Amino acid sequence: MDDTTFLKLADACLERIATWLEDFDPDELDFTPSDGVITLEFADGKRFVLNRQTAASQMWFAAGARAWHFDWDAQAKTWVGDKVGVELCACIAEAVTEKLGREVRMA
Repeated sequence: MDDTTFLKLADACLERIATWLEDFDPDELDFTPSDGVITLEFADGKRFVLNRQTAASQMWFAAGARAWHFDWDAQAKTWVGDKVGVELCACIAEAVTEKLGREVRMA
């Protein structure tokens, strides 16, 4: 995939995640977007990080001691884990669910 296409897809993904995060109470889960990165910060100070990795044409997500790399699946039109096959948004929702102790979903 060329860099222009990657950046378009990655930025759309980051925008979708940021929009989803806006619905959380910032006292429970706050977030900071910056160029190619979204940092999720929880009330206890723990942080998760989602960022684009242009050199690898991947999206990377780190939640505590766990980390995943996601490749674009053109057929499915979504980011899919390169080793585990999980979809990026589902992975983030699951990690946030575990952290908050209540189920959250991403539309």
